[in-house]
Amino acid sequence: MAVERTLSIIKPDATRRNLTGAINKCFEDAGLRIVAQKRIQLTRDKAEGFYAVHKERPFYGDLCDFMTSGPVVVQVLEGEGAIAKNREVMGATNPDDAAEGTIRKLFAENIEANSVHGSDSPDNAATEIKYFFEGSEIIG
Repeated sequence: MAVERTLSIIKPDATRRNLTGAINKCFEDAGLRIVAQKRIQLTRDKAEGFYAVHKERPFYGDLCDFMTSGPVVVQVLEGEGAIAKNREVMGATNPDDAAEGTIRKLFAENIEANSVHGSDSPDNAATEIKYFFEGSEIIG
């Protein structure tokens, strides 16, 4: 399996509850390395741009409201098969369906406030990483 990079976002529900360290421990325990990280407050424009793919969906406005409701931690994870590994560690989008021990099972409040986001494909990972990070900010 190839070494990959993927974007991870620790969402406002998790940062509000001071779970950044606990969530990062889950990634690191799974063999993923954090090679870039910053805590930011998303503007409405930045959130709308990031989630533009969902613009026509009924939850788009609420999603942008939620993602701008508090700080987030954006980060780049690196490792063997990092995209799939990250998604495995995060668990199903709906925490009720997530496997025991996954981030969403452990920490999510509900399907909307589900604590983390992760890229779902190599193309999306590359696009999402560039959305938040300059190449010089990623220290492998």
